[in-house]
Amino acid sequence: MTLTYQYNRSVAWIDQLQSERDPHAYDLCERHGKRTTVPSGWRLEDRRAVYHFTAPNRLAG
Repeated sequence: MTLTYQYNRSVAWIDQLQSERDPHAYDLCERHGKRTTVPSGWRLEDRRAVYHFTAPNRLAG
């Protein structure tokens, strides 16, 4: 998962692991991502998809 934040809004986000490197984002393993907390007065939003859908490679016809 990837952690990003916006200091002036006091909010942090956890998203799916990003494929591109961003110097302002932090990649976390599952263990550390689950244990992540934010400072008092901040909000942590988990924006990862709750449901994972798989699509077949070919549609039946």
